[in-house]
Amino acid sequence: MKKVCIVLLFLFYIVIPAYSSHLYSEKYYQNAWCSKWNGRQEVKLIDSTRVDCITKNYAIEFDFAPKWAEAIGQSLHYSRMTGKKPAIILIIEKNEDFKYYHRVKPLCEKYNIALWYMKPPEGRSIKKQTPIINEDIIIALLNYLKEIVNAIM
Repeated sequence: MKKVCIVLLFLFYIVIPAYSSHLYSEKYYQNAWCSKWNGRQEVKLIDSTRVDCITKNYAIEFDFAPKWAEAIGQSLHYSRMTGKKPAIILIIEKNEDFKYYHRVKPLCEKYNIALWYMKPPEGRSIKKQTPIINEDIIIALLNYLKEIVNAIM
């Protein structure tokens, strides 16, 4: 049983994150921007929602570009709750993500939402989602796990 747990832990902590589609976490971008502009991060509101960053003038929602639609609603809600101007910072990790920026831009203009974007540090971008571990290793691990389960039963 101990061997089964070890293999499962390996699969969850090594294999699954290997397929992650983001170079950095949302928190990374939030920390970088909010620190630079003297904002307060993760400000809890009276309705228990949290604003990613609040500056003197803005309540800012950070989101990866494909989540542009969610960012609109959140930024408007945070603005209403704080009395500050709504703002969105879209995280653009690959050039194809600019289609989302161009999709949300007219809506931000219509509803007076400030719109900015952030990219990874210079020289760092995602070209293609590439697993760290190849498929043969995953299959071998699963077969090993199957042998252990069969031996136990």
